[in-house]
Amino acid sequence: MYLNLDEQDFEKYIYRTIPLKRLFQLFDENQNTLVKPSLWEDTFENFVLKTKLINEKGNTVEYNIHERMYGQCWTQEKASDAMWRIYSQDKRAVRIRTKISDLLDSICIATIDQDNCDHCIGKVDYLREAELVTRARKTFSETGTITFGGLFSSLLIKRRAFKHENEVRLMFCDWSDGAGTEDVFKYKINPHELISQMMLDPRLDKHEAEKLKSEIRTRTGFKGDIKRSLLYKLPENLTMDVKTKI
Repeated sequence: MYLNLDEQDFEKYIYRTIPLKRLFQLFDENQNTLVKPSLWEDTFENFVLKTKLINEKGNTVEYNIHERMYGQCWTQEKASDAMWRIYSQDKRAVRIRTKISDLLDSICIATIDQDNCDHCIGKVDYLREAELVTRARKTFSETGTITFGGLFSSLLIKRRAFKHENEVRLMFCDWSDGAGTEDVFKYKINPHELISQMMLDPRLDKHEAEKLKSEIRTRTGFKGDIKRSLLYKLPENLTMDVKTKI
């Protein structure tokens, strides 16, 4: 299922900056890891599914659906100073790239034989707090029921203070018996097929970048492009005419 995305968006690139040890783990285990939204830092995350409802009969309805939900955050921002500084504080994190459709396909293929599960990928809407509450009310019917679309859409709203993240989220819900006891959900992938490019921190100098690139190649066997971000590179042959015109 796709939400808040047009068909032409399916082949767009998305990015995720992860610690080096997490990158190595990804290639060692051949698994992608989603976590419960309750572990996300923003206190407003997943607040809709934690809300107690009073339905048309005056009864209080409480859900535990949030315990069965897992997600993973990506960004559409190709070049972001904020993302590097937040997620690469030691300058050794790596930004991986894939396509929206490839990411959703990866979890669909991995869980094709698994009953009682649903998956979705969607773009986050950034709203004012008052708008968040209004949207939350629309998630449920008057009787307190919720659709799959409403369930996933509830995880695609966030406060405007986080708009710079420009997120796309992969989401998974497990309805099977006993599900939801673990904080993470892992599924099998081929990282060499899922990841089309790696990007290194722009604050590394050329020597540091080449050394890190060599370490990644040796450790993972990745054959795709590994580049150093040129976010801070000045234009070549920069010349400015400051002559005063009369």
